[in-house]
Amino acid sequence: MAQTTSLSPLINQLLINRGIETPEQAQVFLNSGNLILPSPLEDFPDLGMSLELLHNAIAPWAGPLGTIAPSAAPEAIASQEKIAICGDYDADGMTSTALLLRSLRWLGAQVDYAIPSRMHEGYGINKRIVEEFHSEGVGLILTVDNGISAFEPIERARELGLKVIITDHHDIPQQLPPAHAILNPKLIRESSPYRGIAGVGVAYILAVSLAQKLGQANDDILTSMLELFTLGTIADLAPLTGVNRHWVKSGLQHLPKSKLPGVRALIQMSGVHLSGGQGDESIQNSKSRSVDREATQSQNSKSLKPEDIGFRLGPRINAIGRIADPQIVIELLTTDDMGIALEKAMQCEAINRQRQEMCEQIENEAREIVEIEYLPSLQEDRVLVIVQPDWHHGVIGIVASRLVERYGVPVFIGTYEDEGQIRGSARGIPEFHVFDALEYSQDLLGKFGGHKAAGGFSLPSENLEALRSRLSEFANQCLEPQHLKPLLKIDTSALLNQIHHQFYQQLNVLEPCGIDNPDPVFWTSNVRVIEQQIVGKGHIKLTITQTIDDSEYKIKAIAWRWREYFPLPPRLDIAYKLRENHFNGNTTIELELLGVRLPTQSHIFFAAHSAPLRTTFEYNQCHYTCGIYKNGSVPELRIGNPDGKILAVPLGHSIGLLGSSRQQAIQVDVSQPQYNQILQTALQALSMLSNQY
Repeated sequence: MAQTTSLSPLINQLLINRGIETPEQAQVFLNSGNLILPSPLEDFPDLGMSLELLHNAIAPWAGPLGTIAPSAAPEAIASQEKIAICGDYDADGMTSTALLLRSLRWLGAQVDYAIPSRMHEGYGINKRIVEEFHSEGVGLILTVDNGISAFEPIERARELGLKVIITDHHDIPQQLPPAHAILNPKLIRESSPYRGIAGVGVAYILAVSLAQKLGQANDDILTSMLELFTLGTIADLAPLTGVNRHWVKSGLQHLPKSKLPGVRALIQMSGVHLSGGQGDESIQNSKSRSVDREATQSQNSKSLKPEDIGFRLGPRINAIGRIADPQIVIELLTTDDMGIALEKAMQCEAINRQRQEMCEQIENEAREIVEIEYLPSLQEDRVLVIVQPDWHHGVIGIVASRLVERYGVPVFIGTYEDEGQIRGSARGIPEFHVFDALEYSQDLLGKFGGHKAAGGFSLPSENLEALRSRLSEFANQCLEPQHLKPLLKIDTSALLNQIHHQFYQQLNVLEPCGIDNPDPVFWTSNVRVIEQQIVGKGHIKLTITQTIDDSEYKIKAIAWRWREYFPLPPRLDIAYKLRENHFNGNTTIELELLGVRLPTQSHIFFAAHSAPLRTTFEYNQCHYTCGIYKNGSVPELRIGNPDGKILAVPLGHSIGLLGSSRQQAIQVDVSQPQYNQILQTALQALSMLSNQY
């Protein structure tokens, strides 16, 4: 592979980890800009009908392949059918709505939109919106990022004589709504390159196809649609493979030079650095701004990276839909007035700060409740269901994701709308299907929807305990105890002397990175922490060194929101991603720590002396002895308790022996909490002792 690609073996290992196992596959991946796509008309059975319905609504005077005359007579314009878009309040739904509004208006349509209230109505089109559209003289309803589960509202629209096109990407329910046309990648062949698109991807295909049909597909409108597609796709965490990777790669190059005032204002307000500019250190040292993860992701090139959208632009868009009026984002992304765009971008900035504060408060409260009430039974329940009053429904999904990261179990989190009703959000782990779990519990729920990784739901308050029991029942069918812990997947090991600018530049061949094409995660063993301090809102900034062939290699690192782990032990195995830091015109490569553990490599304990390393420690108010011994060629950790029993574990292994002698010892899994905690305490004591040599 390395001979074929002319890339380093480490980079080729990353390709192999992503399922790219032959030189031919590597060339296809590395040259994804040359991807040849089938016509969407071949893969989406209802696309032709959708185009016909829209074509007839926009240009009823034109022929089947007619174009819109710029000076169409007023009576021709008056004969148009009014179109209404029903969107969603997340980034995917709002960018989809803005994309179709811009494109349909460009094509001359009479078009308006509505987005249901997150707080009062919840997700998706409803009967109120349908009847309101009808009273306003709408003839064609177009849903974006919703509608696939809205049987009754669509049925009501048909009763009122409205035409309906559903564009959605969520999982398919048992009964499809009676729409005139449905565009959903979950309904097309599994081998299609369009299978992984988000709601904004469906909207993009529809808008581009319609512009082409009407002969209006010029560069300006196509580029603006591509930019909105890119924003929505990354913000919605759609997989960056296949057609998404192909289009997003192009969109990221267009965004820095966007002609859309809303995009330019959003980039300006969020502090994405497109060239030169102040970097991480200037932000850290400013007294007027605090260091925050999304505020320290800087970029110094003419092409954005997905992380710029994921950590900076996307949260500002999403914050509006979570706790404010989505109209702010729609106006931001559809206006052609830079003054209005800056005003709306400033609103996004202020609301996003409010969202951050709310998330932090709710997360702290949730963690306290979990530690007291639910942690002891989490291994048996295998799912966390937590509901509290006075939590803002718009941000509990973010908190659910953070609880999944911390506890490694599926999380269903909710809050009371009133005394009789609960609304919630769910987030899963790889082995758990959220939408299937909700379907398994549907007799206890009101509305629900989602996909494998996430979902939303409502239920009567009296059903809460029954739901908790039902979800635990489902979780016990698909989860084993070994699944219930935070999981960090590592690509490959690296030494600090392999991390430099040339290597970082080679990593760009993997871009754009995101879902199903993740940022590479490396690990390095036995590093030394020589400096560390708390910065910003509880982040640890540190300097790490590693000695290789009598030479010392030093690098800086950041650990986001790790205040509770400060100070870190002096010696660690570390897992991390790479990032650039720009400061005073200089660019350096730094580590973004994702996980650490106490070193388990034998050279830590035998480098300075040949005798076994021994010490004592206290655990649960009892005194223990521990030491590292050589058992043949394998170093072994042995822990002795006051009763004379010994736990012996080969370093780096998960199975140990427990007993008074090896002949009578039983095998135990030391990854289980009752063993793992004492094992880590012993290693901590030995690591501190080893560091003194």
